[in-house]
Amino acid sequence: MRRVAGFVLFIILIGVIGAGAWLYTTVDHPYKGYAEAETFVEIPQGAGPASIGRRLVEAGVVRSRSSFRLALWLSRAGRRLQAGEYRFDHPMSPRQVIDKIARGDVYVRAITFPEGLTVKQMAALYETRGFGSTQDFIAASRNIALISGLDPEAPDLEGYLFPDTYTLPRKATAAQLVTRMVASFEKALTPEIRQQALARGMGVRQLVTLASIVEKETGKPEERPLVAAVYSNRLRIGMPLQCDPTVIYALDRMGHYNGNLTRADLQLDSPYNTYRHAGLPPGPIASPGRASLAAAAAPADASYLYFVSRNDGSHVFASTLDEHNRNVQEFQVKYFNDRRKARN
Repeated sequence: MRRVAGFVLFIILIGVIGAGAWLYTTVDHPYKGYAEAETFVEIPQGAGPASIGRRLVEAGVVRSRSSFRLALWLSRAGRRLQAGEYRFDHPMSPRQVIDKIARGDVYVRAITFPEGLTVKQMAALYETRGFGSTQDFIAASRNIALISGLDPEAPDLEGYLFPDTYTLPRKATAAQLVTRMVASFEKALTPEIRQQALARGMGVRQLVTLASIVEKETGKPEERPLVAAVYSNRLRIGMPLQCDPTVIYALDRMGHYNGNLTRADLQLDSPYNTYRHAGLPPGPIASPGRASLAAAAAPADASYLYFVSRNDGSHVFASTLDEHNRNVQEFQVKYFNDRRKARN
């Protein structure tokens, strides 16, 4: 009897070991059945476990439907599988695959648009990062219906594509990205900012235009309200803005900007030339960030009319022309003369 009992226990032990080995091989053993370095599996919205298992098997991500079903039953994750595109680039067990899909670890790529870019520059960045063509982005940026409620006069989306980092599915289109960028802009343009601008007599287009100028003229975040004050004060007294970035924008629109702004360029006959035309230019010259929108809506309480670069990213501000001329002498004329002497 003892021998029989021992033999039975031995058989049971062998069975348990065999079952464990089979379970590991079926559910927990990493597998890679695709020859390429990576493969993508698209799981449509509403797809059931059977459909998902079939797609994974066909893509070589899991060995068989039975192993997928068993792993799914053991994980109790059947109702948590999420739609999306998934990237696989190394061997994974069925359990690991299911866990990845249950987490919704879909494949996305990130693209960052810094503050102060034009639509043209954004389009070039979009293509450089491998998301699509410049032409597609430019075409999408002409969908003015996206902002018709905010700015019915807008000829395009210049200024309304919010600078931020966006994560995109592999097959996202330029139109989808642009729609998200406009939605982000609308979120950044809070009711408080709009109310502050309205109290100063500015509509959305005027606000965004001023904010875009502040964005292009400011190197240090803390100076934005001061730069906004300078241009707001000039607008209030009818003084030309005399803003170099507006002229650069005009030249670039014409395809004539080569990276250098000359005195002759300041005579350019363009409504964007704020040396020749008083008031704001016809529209935004770049995409402002949230801080520049806030500064344009609520400038600093300062009497400044002028500012000049200290050549370190910051500026020195002045309320009178005499004071400004002294600053120019110190931070521009003297600075560059001293550098010239040092080189010689």
